[in-house]
Amino acid sequence: MSEQPPYLRIADELRQRIAEHVWEPGDRLPSRAQIGQECGVGENVVRRAQELLISQGVLEGRAGSGTYVAEPRQRVRVVRSSAREQPSGSPFRQDMKALRRQSDWESRTDAKVPASAEIAARLGIIEGELCVRTTYEFLADGKPVQLSTSWEPYAVTGGTLVVLPEGGPHAGAGVVNRMAEIGVTISHAVEQPEPRHATAKEASLLGIQKAALVTHIRRTYYSDDGRPVETADIVVPAAHCEIVYEIPINR
Repeated sequence: MSEQPPYLRIADELRQRIAEHVWEPGDRLPSRAQIGQECGVGENVVRRAQELLISQGVLEGRAGSGTYVAEPRQRVRVVRSSAREQPSGSPFRQDMKALRRQSDWESRTDAKVPASAEIAARLGIIEGELCVRTTYEFLADGKPVQLSTSWEPYAVTGGTLVVLPEGGPHAGAGVVNRMAEIGVTISHAVEQPEPRHATAKEASLLGIQKAALVTHIRRTYYSDDGRPVETADIVVPAAHCEIVYEIPINR
């Protein structure tokens, strides 16, 4: 049987110290050099061990400050379902209400942004065609738990009351309900989830380590005539959220 990699052994050692209350939630860990000296390994091994524990929500990295024992944190249940956005608006708000947690989000919309090649392909438009781009930071009890960047073809919503997803009389109503206001019926959504590591920007916004695992979901909404009318990149930290898919069964 192969020997356990050194960084996994160190991760187990750090986890054991936390379980035995050598370090309490909120405590700052000793330097990597100190831990490495105590455990007989190099700093790179300690770094890999800490990154693993950060991705699991056991530790928390703070830029320019160090590594700390994470406060106990209930994982947020994120439900993905074709029925979640009808008729009461935001599915995120529904999820947080079910968990009895306070929900909120911050957003920024930029109108008439040229579509990149990837976004154009996902929306079935020409590269450079104008879109409305909205970035979101979703909060549960004031803490960030999800990021999203949404793209809608300006040709679909331009000149209407729903051109700004978070502005006007239908602000925050969700894609399905907003599109219905301009006579566009959403028939289905396609989601493609895949695991990856957080970028530096995502890690900063979510309060996680750059090496932490996230689930990146590429979601596209389609109208009943098969036209893509919105696509989004959704980023969820694996340590803080569990993603559940509800599959309706038609009888």
